[in-house]
Amino acid sequence: MDAPVSGGDIGARDAKLAIMVGGEEEAFEAMVPVFSLMGENIQLQGPAGSGQYTKMANQIAIASTMMGVCEAMAYAKKAGLDQKKVLATIETGAAGSFSLSKLAPRMIDGDFAPGFYIKHFIKDMKIALESAEEMDLKTPGLTVAKQLYELLAEQGEENSGTQALYKYYR
Repeated sequence: MDAPVSGGDIGARDAKLAIMVGGEEEAFEAMVPVFSLMGENIQLQGPAGSGQYTKMANQIAIASTMMGVCEAMAYAKKAGLDQKKVLATIETGAAGSFSLSKLAPRMIDGDFAPGFYIKHFIKDMKIALESAEEMDLKTPGLTVAKQLYELLAEQGEENSGTQALYKYYR
C-alpha cells in the first residue's frame, strides 16, 4: 500500500488530512480505522502506486494555484487595494481554494513559517515532472512553479513554507 497525505501541519494536527491510498481493497478496509485517526477524506485510488499518482496530481494543482494566489495578492497590493478585503471577497467565489483561504492571509501578514517546506515541495514537483514526462504529458505550469521555488531555495528560503513564493512577487 501507499498512502500519501495532504493538509499540511494544520490538517495533521487536527486529524483532518486527505489520505490518498493505493492498494488492495481488503488491505484498505483493514487500514481505514488507522487512517481515520489521521484524516477525514480517505480514498482508495486504485492499486498500489495510485496514492502516489494522486499526490502528484495534488502537488501539480497546488503549484500553479500558488502562483496565481501570490500574483493576485501582489496585484491587489500594487493596485492600492486592501489585500485582506480583496481576499475576503474573492475567496468565496470561483477563485476559492485552500491556498487562497489558508495561505494568502499568512502571506499578507508576512508569516512564511512552514506548513509544508519549499525544499519538500521542490522534491515533489521534480517527481511529478519526471512522472509526467514518462507519460508524455506537458506541464508548463508545474515547470514554471518549480523554477520559481528553486530560485527561492537558492536565496535561502528552502526551509520556508510554500507561501513564501509571495516574496518573489514583492
